[in-house]
Amino acid sequence: MSLYFTYVLIGLAIAMPVGAITVEMTKQGLKNGFMHGWAVGLGGMTIDVALILALYLGVAKFLALSYIQMPLWIIGAIFLFMLAYDSIKNADKDITLAGKKVNKSFFSTYRNGLLVAVSPGNLVFWISVFGAVLADSYSGNGANQFLIVALGILSGILLHDLGLLTIVSLSRKVMNRKMIKWTSIIAGFLLFGFGCYFIYEFYLDLKDLV
Repeated sequence: MSLYFTYVLIGLAIAMPVGAITVEMTKQGLKNGFMHGWAVGLGGMTIDVALILALYLGVAKFLALSYIQMPLWIIGAIFLFMLAYDSIKNADKDITLAGKKVNKSFFSTYRNGLLVAVSPGNLVFWISVFGAVLADSYSGNGANQFLIVALGILSGILLHDLGLLTIVSLSRKVMNRKMIKWTSIIAGFLLFGFGCYFIYEFYLDLKDLV
């Protein structure tokens, strides 16, 4: 239990800094309510669980290769640029004020979470976090320890998402349409900034490779 709670705190701490998932989650939570913000978080956690399984099965060493990561930087940047464009262009659309019926598809918001989470930064995070326990993952105690660590970190991320969306839901009740619109525009520029960062990381990897 002590190992579990230690990694719950680590997962919570790692999820705290503002990233692309946090930006998209906040935007969707403000525009369409708690469940749509939660859909983005679920999309992100789906990728996290898939990466944990990949690590457990020994696929991590392939994900760490530079020529595997480089295309992912570009793909991730393209996804973020698309989301940024949509966030700015449709800033005054798909806004559902508190108490109104939401018309947006839950799946489309979940898909946004998946797209944002597919990034080399996310891959590197999981590889680095589980590197210490990966070597023992096929022995009896090691496998159990690996799963406890994974569960702890996922629980920490879950607590962060629930806390963030609770705050967003409360804020949404006092925000008007214009305020939500400008929040969406700001979110779009932040997502564009993360996309530019991905391009920069691609450039650095390419420079090191050449």
